[in-house]
Amino acid sequence: MKRLVFTLVLAAVLWTVMFSPLTAPHVSFWWMMTASALTLSLLSTWFNPGWWRQVRWSAGDVCLGVAIAAALWGVFWTGDKVSSWLFDFARPQVNLIYGMKEGESPWLLSVLMLFLIGPAEEIYWRGYVQRTLSARWGANAGFVVATALYALVHAGSCNFMLVMAALVAGVVWGGLYRFFPQHMAAIIVSHAVWDVAVFVWFPI
Repeated sequence: MKRLVFTLVLAAVLWTVMFSPLTAPHVSFWWMMTASALTLSLLSTWFNPGWWRQVRWSAGDVCLGVAIAAALWGVFWTGDKVSSWLFDFARPQVNLIYGMKEGESPWLLSVLMLFLIGPAEEIYWRGYVQRTLSARWGANAGFVVATALYALVHAGSCNFMLVMAALVAGVVWGGLYRFFPQHMAAIIVSHAVWDVAVFVWFPI
């Protein structure tokens, strides 16, 4: 557990630096996000060697992952409309999130999210954090705690909509891992495809 706690503290620090209004203007967000996600995934591999043997890739899992990403995009599109209707602060906060891609190459962001950031986050949050917590406390507790931690590391942004987005996405991916861990490949694909779809291809 000490190793897990170490990575969680590191994740909290890195995500706070990336997202906090105090520090975010002084870092290159996308390169730091890429480096942070890869660092956590490498630590996951070091602390949990051989995890990749549990991931079974197939055309079916790839298609399932794309379908999950599309459904999650629909959930967020609906959530954006409802939250904008209910709360005056909702859309301005969403616009702040989209502002992070201003001036960046769409092609570069697509490559980073599709092949590095998305997969690396799943390797860490579900493949290491949730897996480790589930082995220690049981599958249900592991799911709940890992999902809460995934949302909380975004709290430093002081952006309610970002934290809620992380919570909703965490519930979906964590829930899929809770009940269908054999489809980890589909979960990885869904995270990667959803990232690039919601940020670059089909922004909400």
